[in-house]
Amino acid sequence: MSKGVLLINLGSPDSPSVADVRRYLREFLMDGRVLDAPWPVRFCIVHCAILPFRPKHSAEAYQKIWTADGSPLVVTSRNVQAKLQQRVSMPVELAMRYQNPSIPQAVRSLAQKGVDEVLVIPLFPHYAMSSFETAIERVKEVSAALAPQMRLKVQPPCFEDPDYITALVGSAQDYLKQDYDHLLFSFHGLPERHLRKSDPTGCHCLASENCCTTASPAHATCYRAQGFKTVAAFVKQAGVPEGKYSVAFQSRLGRDPWLKPFTDFELPRLAQKGVRKLLVMCPAFVSDCLETIEEIGLRGREMFLAAGGTECTLIPCLNEHPLWLDALAKMVDRFVPATERSRPETKVLP
Repeated sequence: MSKGVLLINLGSPDSPSVADVRRYLREFLMDGRVLDAPWPVRFCIVHCAILPFRPKHSAEAYQKIWTADGSPLVVTSRNVQAKLQQRVSMPVELAMRYQNPSIPQAVRSLAQKGVDEVLVIPLFPHYAMSSFETAIERVKEVSAALAPQMRLKVQPPCFEDPDYITALVGSAQDYLKQDYDHLLFSFHGLPERHLRKSDPTGCHCLASENCCTTASPAHATCYRAQGFKTVAAFVKQAGVPEGKYSVAFQSRLGRDPWLKPFTDFELPRLAQKGVRKLLVMCPAFVSDCLETIEEIGLRGREMFLAAGGTECTLIPCLNEHPLWLDALAKMVDRFVPATERSRPETKVLP
């Protein structure tokens, strides 16, 4: 067996132009695991209610964060791919669930290199049908069509993996050493129905106030429960005092019930409550992107300051942090039997 690695992130428009943003939004929102309505209903919502208006607004937001090298999400993901490739002996490819670099391109590249067994690493620490699940299903679909001989092994969500938590804490430690009043964990939001649809028991998620702390097989695919476990592990390892942190959910769309509390409500509420120096981190994202840089770092900061806060600092995502690269390398190591390993263990300097 010739092994390879496929990293998958969500994606980004090819440019911040309205046309490219529209193309990206169309592909993203027409995914039945993102906007989970019947196809005719989804088509009407996307093409009649969203695409005529949202691309212009989103393009303006992308223009604020675009770099000389392109989308921060794609640029960072490519850098992670290159640095991980330096640490492992097998081919490492990168794909985006939507737009470019595409999953078909990555699968073809691996197949051309003779790879017939692939470790798929979705760059989503928490399970959600609109991120982790749709990425995996798309890889299965493409590989079956383009490389049917290719075997896939999927890296499970790493929401409480010790290496992921250590990387999160390491990436935040310099900020936590500063004087701050409160730490807000802002996760990407989800419609409540997505949790219920992903619940294999059909009766646990959101059925009670303590569903996320009551043991259940549902937690294997429950985004909210996994997010809370990440927070619990983080604050324990980082030593964040009880009462000095909270959790919220950002980026909702539409009128259906979404996970609460909402980040854009919590930011002014915390300021009005007396929080002056706020730290915000977004553990559901491993690479900084529109939702972190613009939504939290720019608009969120403005909301907090306008409500009376004095400092709102966005803690960067894991991005290319050495401890995150170390965690990814260890995932690959576990994919390769010890007898097949030829490279020395990577040591990460503090």
